Amino acid sequence: MNDQGRETDLGFTQEIIPECHHLCLIYDNEEQRRKIVSEYLAAGLKRGEFVRYFSDVTPPENIRAWLSESGVDILKAETEGAFGIVKAENAYYPSGRLAPQEVLDGVTARYAMLKKTGYSGSRVTGEMSWVLRDIPDADRLLEYEIGLNMITDPFPHIGMCQYDARLFDGATLFKVLQVHPYMVAQGQIVRNPFYIKPEEFLAKFKANV
Repeated sequence: MNDQGRETDLGFTQEIIPECHHLCLIYDNEEQRRKIVSEYLAAGLKRGEFVRYFSDVTPPENIRAWLSESGVDILKAETEGAFGIVKAENAYYPSGRLAPQEVLDGVTARYAMLKKTGYSGSRVTGEMSWVLRDIPDADRLLEYEIGLNMITDPFPHIGMCQYDARLFDGATLFKVLQVHPYMVAQGQIVRNPFYIKPEEFLAKFKANV
């Protein structure tokens, strides 16, 4: 993951992390998730970033209400295109199956577009519960997650994957932790002690196949 020495305000904590990073929120409390996610998104809009929410189960009206309560003029943000809510299926598996490289290519293409439109960066968060449904090639999830860590584009970008600990088993969550350099724990951002660099994780994965 590219590190340009600049820092990103996450909104929900005073802790800051380098730009161009990928983190995970593993939660079991809806109120805490709402607070973290809404403040994370609001901070991005305040910084002039291109902000998107990839929703799987949360109704769009709930997400808009979260942001309004955080002081965001949601109508203006959506009208101007700075904020948008995208269905998880359109963000992660638009072809009907999870094709990691296609999704990653779309991410880098978006960065190239945003560089030309004046945004200061890109900030997204997505609900990952869709993985638990019968989506073709959903078992390639870690391939997608690792690919995010290997994007070297210097355009400032931050992504936060949301995993509901009440839905995912412990083994899956441990693998998820291994591919996210940062994690949110009790509302605070911490460098993930379980993180394995992409090259090392891939080598380990291939050895176990």
